[in-house]
Amino acid sequence: MQVLPYLFFDGRAEEAVAFYRKTLGAEVTMLMHFKDSPDPQMCPPNSPNADKVMHMSLRIGESTILGSDGRCTGQPNFQGFALALHPASVTEAESLFAALSEGGQVQMPLTKTFFSPSFGMLADRFGIGWMIVVAPVG
Repeated sequence: MQVLPYLFFDGRAEEAVAFYRKTLGAEVTMLMHFKDSPDPQMCPPNSPNADKVMHMSLRIGESTILGSDGRCTGQPNFQGFALALHPASVTEAESLFAALSEGGQVQMPLTKTFFSPSFGMLADRFGIGWMIVVAPVG
């Protein structure tokens, strides 16, 4: 069994896809808009959300993240969790941290800790919390 995060971008999923492709090298393995649903009840005629994302799957490294536009309110609200990235080096951590924090908010700058040569926390431009943790050497 797997546990996969499912993120609701409330109308900003296409923007998120472009951002994560650029910053994390995300690969879109599936993306369906409401208008393309085989169930006509999912998208009534003249729906303002026809072009919004009904479901998507992104591959980031060895992980899969699922998501959609949800209710399409334009106000994503991500609280009570963070996604952790484990880059192989401090240099990679610095690059990922800089890219993800662009337009977001740094909560804890990258720093050396007792458990990592480089650890930091941020919320990206969508409000998703990220923790960047480089594994200790040795």
